[in-house]
Amino acid sequence: MQTVSAMDQSALTAKETDLTARLAEFTAQNLNLDMTRGKPCTAQLDLSLSLLSAPGRHFNAADGSDCRNYGGLDGLPEMKALFAELLDTAAEQIIVGGNSSLTLMYDALVRAKLFGVPDGDGPWTHQGNLKFLCPSPGYDRHFAITEHLGFELIPVDMTADGPDIQRIEELVAADPGIRGIWCVPKYSNPTGVTYADAIVKRLAAMPTAAPDFRIIWDNAYAEHHLTGEADALLNILPECQRAGHENRALVFASTSKMSFPGAGVAVMAASPENIADAKQHLAMQTIGPDKLNQLRHLELLPNLESVRAHMRHHAEVIKPKFDAVQRILHRELDGTGAATWTNPRGGYFVSLDTGDGCARNAVRLAAQAGVKFTAAGAPFPYGRDPRDRNIRIAPTFPTLEEIETAMQVLATCVLLAVVRQGLRAG
Repeated sequence: MQTVSAMDQSALTAKETDLTARLAEFTAQNLNLDMTRGKPCTAQLDLSLSLLSAPGRHFNAADGSDCRNYGGLDGLPEMKALFAELLDTAAEQIIVGGNSSLTLMYDALVRAKLFGVPDGDGPWTHQGNLKFLCPSPGYDRHFAITEHLGFELIPVDMTADGPDIQRIEELVAADPGIRGIWCVPKYSNPTGVTYADAIVKRLAAMPTAAPDFRIIWDNAYAEHHLTGEADALLNILPECQRAGHENRALVFASTSKMSFPGAGVAVMAASPENIADAKQHLAMQTIGPDKLNQLRHLELLPNLESVRAHMRHHAEVIKPKFDAVQRILHRELDGTGAATWTNPRGGYFVSLDTGDGCARNAVRLAAQAGVKFTAAGAPFPYGRDPRDRNIRIAPTFPTLEEIETAMQVLATCVLLAVVRQGLRAG
C-alpha cells in the first residue's frame, strides 16, 4: 500500500473522496459508541457479584473487632497484609482507605501543601511557585489534580522504557520548585509502558533541589496482565531506601479494576515516617474507613494467588477486545504511514499516534460519525498535545462488536485527517 506521504495531489484528492464516502456510510448508521474512559465492562463486574452478599452476618475481623463500629484508622490487619503481599512491602507500611486511590493521592498532596512532609521545611503552599512533572502522554486525572491545586505542570516525554529520565534529572536538580512527579509505572496509562529497572533506580537515586521531592507512584495496574508474559516492575520503595531517599516515594493502588470501581478498596504504601505523618492527619479527618467493605473483599480475594486467579478471568474477558483493536488497526492502517500504535501486555489502553497535527481532526470526525474517543490532548498537561498526534483508545467497556465498528471509524478518520493535511500542505 502506498503511504499517504508518497501520494501526489491527484491521488490524495481521490483518496479523500473515497474516505469521505466511507465515513458517510458510518454516519448514516446513527452510531452512538463511547470509547472515552477505561471502565470495566458488565462481564468484568459480574466476576465480583459475590461481594453483594458478603460479609453476611460475619462482621468480625480476624482480631475479633466488630467491623460495623468505629475504629481501624489505617485498615484491617488482614487487608493490610493482602496489600503488603500485592505491593511487596511490609504491612506496617500500608494505609488502607476508601474506594478511590485517586482520593488518597489528592489528600496526600493537599496535606503536603497545608502541613508539609517529612524531609521538608513546612507547608508547601508557603514556598513559592510549585511545579509538578507530568510524563506525557499520561493520566489526565493525575494532571487535573495538580492543576486544581495550583501547581505548574511540566510535561516530560514518555519513551519505550518510561519517562525521559535524563530530562527529569536535569529539571529536578536545578529547580527547588519542582516538588514531585506523577508515575503510572506498570502498563502506563495510556502507552502501556512498564518502567525499565534503570529508570526506577535513577528516579530513586537522583539528586533533587527540593529535599522533600515526592514520587507519586500510581501502581494501578500491578496485576492487570493481558497475557501470560507479565511485565516485571522493580519495587520503588526499597530502591529509594537504598539510595538514601526513604521518604521519596508514595505508592498507591486499589481494587477499582479488580472488583467494583465505585465500591473497591484503595491503599497507600510508604516509608514508616511517611505513614506516621499521614496517620496523624487522618486521625483528624476520619474515625476509620469502611471495614465491612474490606471484609467483603477479603472473602473474594483472601490472598495474592486468589487475586491473580481473579485477574486471569478479567483478562479472558478483555483480551479479545484488545486483539480486535490490533487486528483492525493493522488491517486498515498498515503501510499507510498515517499512524503508529502500542500493543500493550497489560493495563487498560492502547495509545495511537497520528501524523503531527491530525489527532484533533480525527477525533472530531469520529464524534461526528457517532463514535466518541477521549479528547485529543487530554493525556497531556492542560489538555495540550504539542504535536497534536496522540489518541487514547479504551477498549474494555464496549462490546466486541462495538469495538470493531468503532475502530473501523477511527481508522477511516485518521486516514482522512492525514490525507486532508497532505492536501493543505500541497
